[in-house]
Amino acid sequence: MGKRILLAVLTALVTLTTAFAKNNDIELLRKRFQTEAMSQPVQADRVRQLMETLQADGTWPGIDYADTARIAFQHVDHLNNLVAMALAYKKGDSPLKGNRELKKKFNLALGHWLEKDYICENWWNNQIGTPTTMVHLLYIMDKDLSKQQVAKMLEIAGRANMNASGARPSGDRAKIASILAQAQLWCRNEAEVENVIKIIEGEVKFADQESVIRTAGGSQSHPNYFAGGRGLQRDYSFHHRPDRVNNTSSYGTGYLGAIIDWAVKVCDTRYRFSDNTVHTIVDYFLDGMCKQMVYGTMVDPGVRNRDIARPSGRAGALAAARKAGEPARTLKGNTVMPQNLLKIADGYRQAELEEIVAARSGDHSHTPSFAKFFWQTEHFAFQRPGFYTSVRMFSTRNKSMEEPYNGEGLTNHYRADGTNYLSVTGDEYTDIYPVYDFRKIPGATVMQAEFMPPEGEIQQSGVMDFVGGVTDGLYGAVAFDFISPIDPVQARKSWFFFDDGYICLGSNIKSRGRNPVFTTLNQCYLRGDVLAGTNDGEKIIEAGEHVLEQPRWILHDQVGYAFLDAPKQVGLMNQTMNGSWQRLNRQTTVTREPVRADIFSLWIDHGPKVSGGRYAYAVLPHADAEKMSAFSAHPSVEILSNTKDLQAVWHPALGIGYAVFYSGGTVSMGGMKLSSDTPLLIMVRMKEGQPEITVSDPSRKLLKAHISVNEAEKHIALPQGEYAGESITI
Repeated sequence: MGKRILLAVLTALVTLTTAFAKNNDIELLRKRFQTEAMSQPVQADRVRQLMETLQADGTWPGIDYADTARIAFQHVDHLNNLVAMALAYKKGDSPLKGNRELKKKFNLALGHWLEKDYICENWWNNQIGTPTTMVHLLYIMDKDLSKQQVAKMLEIAGRANMNASGARPSGDRAKIASILAQAQLWCRNEAEVENVIKIIEGEVKFADQESVIRTAGGSQSHPNYFAGGRGLQRDYSFHHRPDRVNNTSSYGTGYLGAIIDWAVKVCDTRYRFSDNTVHTIVDYFLDGMCKQMVYGTMVDPGVRNRDIARPSGRAGALAAARKAGEPARTLKGNTVMPQNLLKIADGYRQAELEEIVAARSGDHSHTPSFAKFFWQTEHFAFQRPGFYTSVRMFSTRNKSMEEPYNGEGLTNHYRADGTNYLSVTGDEYTDIYPVYDFRKIPGATVMQAEFMPPEGEIQQSGVMDFVGGVTDGLYGAVAFDFISPIDPVQARKSWFFFDDGYICLGSNIKSRGRNPVFTTLNQCYLRGDVLAGTNDGEKIIEAGEHVLEQPRWILHDQVGYAFLDAPKQVGLMNQTMNGSWQRLNRQTTVTREPVRADIFSLWIDHGPKVSGGRYAYAVLPHADAEKMSAFSAHPSVEILSNTKDLQAVWHPALGIGYAVFYSGGTVSMGGMKLSSDTPLLIMVRMKEGQPEITVSDPSRKLLKAHISVNEAEKHIALPQGEYAGESITI
């Protein structure tokens, strides 16, 4: 009997201890979210003005409460005002803390919203934006809210739930789950909190390819891996929609931010994420997000979509830094995400995370070198300590560009047509787009016309499947068999990357149109003089728009452009341009102020009705006139072929060569005879006198690559399924 009583007592103690631990975790998490909600600074002067201007019906003048359209919804200003007032009323350091008149005004403004319960035509505001504010207000005001206020606020916040339309597998599902979990946590609903935290952790997974098979007409034996699959991809890029447009820097960042936020807050509780989950989070951050950022700090302009139509507010700071002689890459970036990952990663990839923190703090002494092809997304990134560059493409597997949702990104038609941005400081393109010529996209071959196509033609399906990259992780090349779905233009384009720059080749350029076709080398901010090297010597180009006859090279802002195929005509512009954010963005909140900026633009003019046109040029960062003259006279890279069937180069000093076989063929490089009997991308890298061979299949159709090196045949099994298009080295 005594043993039974003792066992019962012990069982009861364990039960009580477990219950106490659960409750303690809930209170701990609740306190953490409350502290976070209260972390914003008090804006006392602004709040006093809000109190003075609040009208008797609980509204503020200047906000259009009648217009709930997708491109309007100025109601967000009302919500932001509520948060500012709540912080001023509750925070200990506020001169308005506990102010009765402020509380009265807050209740009046909150009461207006709760009564009207504004619904926007854009679901995001209803299921994410407004619920987020309601939850923040609950945590800030807490016991200073009435039961009636709490009930209505929870009802509105409840539109963020796992059955909401926005909670589909995508970048928004984790955000909605996070809002739901915070609301349930505020209510101290332990069972529901635990359930939703499991949902949040469960979002750390790769795209559900089984779902793709079911919805895209594929089968288990012949799956269609390229028709959908929202979320994290196997190459660590991110797709928000089944259009397979790259959303790593937008929705993919919000997705990861919501997950990391919870991973950090629960790391010392019973809800802690598994090591496998945390490692996947770190891998995505380092191998996905950071490799689509210049020096791991600033978003690669090549991966941005309609968000280029939103002013970042950084242009002024960058211009001031430039004027002070401080390069943009020394400016501080956001270190919150990598620092949070260091807290939970328990040493996993610690050195790499610390390097990102250092870079975002202005220390770029350990900038890594890499080459990365995102085969699920048709995007290539290449970095060296002194520069970062990328190539954006699309294919039969991926749409070209995000649609202009909510009236944003109205001029993005050609921004995936082999776009090749180059960043040395990182501020070459920041907020440049109001004055941009969107038919002169760096790297793209585009027909010129007076007007842009309709916005309904922005997102396009690719026509060709031979689109891809080959890389061993340090060096790489890209091939793009391009046919424009908008204009009667086609070209075979390739890029070959080395330590001190890269080579760009174009062949089989054709056009049936009357308008001329340009291949743009760059369009960026104008920084200082533009110098041209010609057969008659060097000369500074005066401001204006120019047609240059067979220049050897151009030098601007320490970047050199060497023409290796003597184009007949080169266009150059270096002058002030005027524009407006409204040409990119129809939202009513966008600034109407005119924008002026000095712009540098350089292009090759192929003329109208092209047949078999081509180009060859080198891009050399950190160049000067002496370096450009020497390179032009004796290029360090040999162009072995630039035809419609084969594009190939060889770098003797590095012992690196690349070949793009658009059909079977043979090429000699570095004393080797290299052949392929199928379309293929091949990279050769000499190591200790022996060739290391890396191959990839841009078409994603081959099971094996059949090549020969000096008549010795090689049969290489190629990656399949979700990994088709990835490179393999032998």
